[in-house]
Amino acid sequence: MVRRFTTGFGLLAIGFPVLFFGGIPFLLLVLFFLMAAGWEYVEIFRQAGWRPARWLIMAGLLAVYLSHYFQIQDNSLLVTISLLALMTWHTVDYELGADQAAVDFGISLGGWVYLGLLGGYIFDLRSLPNGGWWILLVLPVVWMADTGAYLVGSRIGRHKMSPRLSPKKSWEGFAGGVIFAVLTGALLAYVYSTLGPLHLPIWMGMLYGLLAGLVSPLGDLGESMIKRYAGLKDSGNLFPGHGGALDRIDSWLWGAVLGYYFILWFIH
Repeated sequence: MVRRFTTGFGLLAIGFPVLFFGGIPFLLLVLFFLMAAGWEYVEIFRQAGWRPARWLIMAGLLAVYLSHYFQIQDNSLLVTISLLALMTWHTVDYELGADQAAVDFGISLGGWVYLGLLGGYIFDLRSLPNGGWWILLVLPVVWMADTGAYLVGSRIGRHKMSPRLSPKKSWEGFAGGVIFAVLTGALLAYVYSTLGPLHLPIWMGMLYGLLAGLVSPLGDLGESMIKRYAGLKDSGNLFPGHGGALDRIDSWLWGAVLGYYFILWFIH
């Protein structure tokens, strides 16, 4: 636990200023996490015996993220080129003897869509007016939901939430995560409205915390589904006590989508 929290606080010390001030450091930091997650996604399926197109996936992800960062509104051509490139690659691979190429194509496309579509929302969230403040509300609520679930579940968790996907997760931990998320949402709404430019009622911060606490664990469970298929506990060992990059961002992805549309529909 000490190693887990030491790593976590180190990441926060670096990440908070970068996320808030934005610019090229923000781009590089987020790209590091997302691209590392893409690499781990490919590696998971390669360990399971499949052959997703690593470099095409990575190039496609980078192109999608940059289009979001530079706010290119119509990236349909990019999507089309990526899709055709992936199909071409795996069609040729089949001709060269890869009998499982059709499944490989589905895995490649799934990773590109999953990480590319959802990961892009982190950039979209930061590009909103007062985006630095919003991203430091949305993501910390998700982080605290994870932390609360871990702290409560590891101490009093008795009733398993998802025995096949994540045996250590409990309903008690899930409830603890929701409570932590609601309290964090309320606190940040108050602080940012008092000290910053946001005008967010406490009850609305609590509402976002409730939604994030309820929904973001699905990102963790979804990633667990992928890892369990390959017989892995962690997606990697990039962060001591935390696993890989994909282990860190699985719930961020869901939180970024939820936060972006919550702000867009209910606040702006």
